Amino acid sequence: MTPLLQVEAIETAYGSSQVLFGVSLSVAEGEVLTLIGRNGMGKTTTVKTIMGLLAPKAGTVTMAGAPLHGRPAYRVARSGLGLVPEGRQIFPNLSVRENLVATAGNRHRQAAPWTLERVYAMFPRLRERERNLGANLSGGEQQMLAIGRALMTNPRLLILDEATEGLAPLIRAEIWRCLEGLKASGLALIVIDKNIGPLLRLADRHLILEKGRVVWQGRSDALRAEPDLLHRYVGV
Repeated sequence: MTPLLQVEAIETAYGSSQVLFGVSLSVAEGEVLTLIGRNGMGKTTTVKTIMGLLAPKAGTVTMAGAPLHGRPAYRVARSGLGLVPEGRQIFPNLSVRENLVATAGNRHRQAAPWTLERVYAMFPRLRERERNLGANLSGGEQQMLAIGRALMTNPRLLILDEATEGLAPLIRAEIWRCLEGLKASGLALIVIDKNIGPLLRLADRHLILEKGRVVWQGRSDALRAEPDLLHRYVGV
């Protein structure tokens, strides 16, 4: 069975500084994969390469069998990949509603597409703040908006880069409940986060990156059985 997303031996550099060295991964329909590692190990660079924000020097990226490497980022997004970027990056001068509808679409004709009402049902605070500018939202509300905006593109696979970073515990818990609901709905996810406990409960498989290389991959039960891996590569 062809994976939904297939990344094969990508190598990516910033100028003359190579960051990724032969990184490979795959995500099946409805599967949740995490990228784990310390800061600066290549997690975000992997995401940027997948999304077409960085061009790989070598390797391939395919979505549902169609090549994505070398394509501009807007074409990659139209393939069914959604991104909740590190730092949220919402449109500060647009209202909540305008942020949500700005890039909305259902290009893959999902039977039950994400709509404003569906996003508001998941995040009632956004309905309350519908006319507020993005710049006037709290950090947690901005993160909810970033997730909602990505869902409004009706992706087949959603990538979340540090979606709970810097949030209060109650807001983090709400984001984790959201991700559990998305998994239950059958949406494929790639999640980068420093909170290992929730990742172990949520994800099907994990991939550990160290200095731009994959040093371990496996399921949650296997990772729980090797706690020294987390101490060695994550420091927890």
